[in-house]
Amino acid sequence: MNWEEGKKGFENFLKLEKSLSLNSVSAYINDINKLIDYLNKNHSKITPLKVKLEHLKGFIAWLNQREISPRTQARTISGIKSFYKYLLIEGRITSDPTALMESPKIGRKLPDVLSMEEIDSLINAVDLSKSEGQRNKAMLETLYSCGLRVSELVGLKITNLFFDQGFIKVEGKAGKERLVPVSGKAIEEVGKYLNEYRKKLNVTKDSENILFLNRRGRKLSRVMIFTIIKNLAESIDLQKSISPHTFRHSFASHLINGGADLRAVQEMLGHESILTTEIYTHLDKDYLKSTIQQFHPRS
Repeated sequence: MNWEEGKKGFENFLKLEKSLSLNSVSAYINDINKLIDYLNKNHSKITPLKVKLEHLKGFIAWLNQREISPRTQARTISGIKSFYKYLLIEGRITSDPTALMESPKIGRKLPDVLSMEEIDSLINAVDLSKSEGQRNKAMLETLYSCGLRVSELVGLKITNLFFDQGFIKVEGKAGKERLVPVSGKAIEEVGKYLNEYRKKLNVTKDSENILFLNRRGRKLSRVMIFTIIKNLAESIDLQKSISPHTFRHSFASHLINGGADLRAVQEMLGHESILTTEIYTHLDKDYLKSTIQQFHPRS
């Protein structure tokens, strides 16, 4: 078996058996491509079935030399481990060369969040005089109101809007669905968008049920959402590096700091494990400061 055959089988396994999204599958294949790149440069003609632990140790050293961050290294190693677990399941190998492969230790990084004032400033910075202005405002309100991933936002369907009940149905990772409450403000802005912008578009056949569309009547790309948010941040001179995911982090952080139940937030975010949600239980700086001032003897 050569690498192309191995990658093709692994790709089908991830799509059919694991039901992963195209973005996730692409990330796994990119991990394998990094290993192939290293092996081609340092160990020619080694097939997937001939790879041993010493090759993998050399690969990790190669990643370090390229100054790839520990977090990215860990993600890459995880992808390679998954590939060899697949080969083991398929009976192509009898022992897993990645079994003793160690990932770098990575600390838990608290996510960047926006204050309510910053979120309001970003949304208010949307230029409503432009044809796509109402669409952008509706997207940001929905992104923050529901704590969506960017892939969930661009894939949101009109038939999954249950505004009468105050919910939307979100199609998350691995095709898992969840119901998320939606704010009255988001409902209002989406309604304006549907009436003032979307109904005027010449919608393409494959995008008829997609809520947010570009000016050509097609589904928006993830990159477009990043660009819209980046431009808005620059327009208000926001001194933070933000992305669509920052709105999701802010959604979760504001809920928990306001006293929301951790399990409820886990459900709304669509997290598999509550351990992932627990990162949002960090206390805000103002509360920490007031606690120190109130109770520390040197204060």
